[in-house]
Amino acid sequence: MPYRPEIDGLRSIAVLSVVLYHFGVPGLGGGFVGVDIFFVISGYLIGGILWGEHARTGRVSLIRFYIRRFRRLAPAFFAMAAAVALVGWFVLLPAEYREFSKSLIAATVYLANVQFWRQAGYFDTGADEKVLLHTWSLSVEEQFYVVLPLLILLLRRHAGALHLVLWVAFALSLAASLSLSTRMPEAAFYLFHFRAWELLAGVLLAIAHFQGRRLPDAVQGAASALGLALLAGSVALIQPGPGFPGVQAVFPVLGTALILAGAGQVNAVNRVLALRGPVFVGLISYSLYLWHWPVFSLSTTWRGAYAGPLEVAGWIALSMVLAMISWRFVEQPFRRGYLKQEEAGLRVFGGVALSSALALGFAGLVFVKDGLPQRFDAAARGHIAATGDFLQDWSRCAYEPSGPLEGVELCRIGPEGAPRVLVWGDSHLRAMMDGIGLAALEADVPGMLIWTAGCPPLFGVTKEESASTAAENRACPEINARIEAALPSLESVERVLVVARWSYYAEGQGHGLDAQNRISLAPAPGTGLEGAPDLMAAALTRTVAELSRLGPVHVLRQVPEMPAYTAGRAARALAYGRGEAVAPTLSVSRDAAEARGARADAMLRDLAAGGAITLIDPWERLCDAQACGVMLEGAPVYFDTNHLTNRGALLLRDLLMPALAGGDG
Repeated sequence: MPYRPEIDGLRSIAVLSVVLYHFGVPGLGGGFVGVDIFFVISGYLIGGILWGEHARTGRVSLIRFYIRRFRRLAPAFFAMAAAVALVGWFVLLPAEYREFSKSLIAATVYLANVQFWRQAGYFDTGADEKVLLHTWSLSVEEQFYVVLPLLILLLRRHAGALHLVLWVAFALSLAASLSLSTRMPEAAFYLFHFRAWELLAGVLLAIAHFQGRRLPDAVQGAASALGLALLAGSVALIQPGPGFPGVQAVFPVLGTALILAGAGQVNAVNRVLALRGPVFVGLISYSLYLWHWPVFSLSTTWRGAYAGPLEVAGWIALSMVLAMISWRFVEQPFRRGYLKQEEAGLRVFGGVALSSALALGFAGLVFVKDGLPQRFDAAARGHIAATGDFLQDWSRCAYEPSGPLEGVELCRIGPEGAPRVLVWGDSHLRAMMDGIGLAALEADVPGMLIWTAGCPPLFGVTKEESASTAAENRACPEINARIEAALPSLESVERVLVVARWSYYAEGQGHGLDAQNRISLAPAPGTGLEGAPDLMAAALTRTVAELSRLGPVHVLRQVPEMPAYTAGRAARALAYGRGEAVAPTLSVSRDAAEARGARADAMLRDLAAGGAITLIDPWERLCDAQACGVMLEGAPVYFDTNHLTNRGALLLRDLLMPALAGGDG
């Protein structure tokens, strides 16, 4: 296909939208649609190359095609990956370095989109920490480069059938994307078959051009202007989150297609796009896309937060400089050469195979060595260990397929047998899970454990939480109602243990580093709690009364909150030589801790004084008369401001024996 400078100008819109969006530049809330622009351009160019070769020769040379693709994409990718591995050695904590290694493996074999789909999702708060997150779109394109040439090769003697198949594939992919973007947003966002329609839009447009079908001269200028307006509106107005791609993606795809439809023609939009500035940014767009996200991810990891707009501009400038270096000294030299020489093809394939093997070997070593914690000193390693000490064994957990608790996830604890103890709670119960599980084994008491993150273990209330999705907020009272309805059928259960972050529900917000999280409770209809002067106290009283029908109820007093501590922040500060910032976060005055939990503790103490519950108090293990601390027996036992690590749960498990074993323990 002839070179069209306006297409490079269009690439500049795509890459700058993505880069500025990722760096948080205001007014570009939909900048991520730059990826959709890239998809259409790729489909147009690659589809045009393949269809043109097929039209001229009646065949497609896969070897020639993949040599061109590898030369175009592989060198800059492996250069970026090597640089990230080097910088990550100094910046990333072991768990992060291990995740980087998994992403490097997935990206090297063109399955990054599948990996990030399984981890879900692009708009998550933890997305900034995924250093190779941007490679998901490269994997989608690589999968396209596998499917399209093979499809053309398979139907090379049937051009009409091939054209029809491409249109059918476009329609099916678009329909699937529209259907699933709200129900399965992560899959619709990441997976190739839900994005294929965007690439196929470009392919079908290229075929139309080869067949001589173009917009009339009288309308092509207006069409290009409309396309540019659609892109500007998409970048400014589309919002991230569930529902994208779906209908929203139609606008940037259509806008790109309208501009490409006028490629090679003279109009105002093409003249602007063909200016030297946009064209140059378009020429370096692949390298800029490759480098900008690691610069952003690693810099925010190292810095914590940018100081202001000037620093943001500095990191964007660094991305541009690295992109220009990559384009000039990596992309350009490898793209030059003689594709007709068989030896050149062998060198390209051999180089890609060797680079892939080195990347996979290094990533495999980092993975099996758990991110190489030996890179850091002993003080940092204690907190580093705490950052990864929040994963429990889920092998005995499953959603009930039928019965009163159908659809509720149950975890079996203790020996096999009918459960004699019910353990119920929120994420604080998850944090205690390993300790409770071992205690149940030691007490020889089978039990069942049910937990739901951010969901107060209270009957008769609904909740709205800022940190939860609408679906999670709806699910909480539904799960609790199912548990309440199932209580009469739990005939083997003799005792109950309840574990929760009580102060969060009593105060309606987090504390310290998670103070931005908000939660509000409301009475569920028909529960008799409407108009209660203190809803939480009334719901707690009602809940305990219902649970008491099974047997004695034990409640774990919430562990004291550490408002300025997370294991990750402490580990990072020590790893970066900022140890002086850590010591003040490791403890909180007892008076301050008591004040934070005062309302919730008063409710629990009232119930305990009346004999309704037995209150288990872990504070004497974690506090002295003056302060409560993160450290226990020489190592941290907190994961974040309010959750214990598995080690902490194991050290406190003996406190739970009366709740698990009762008179038998």
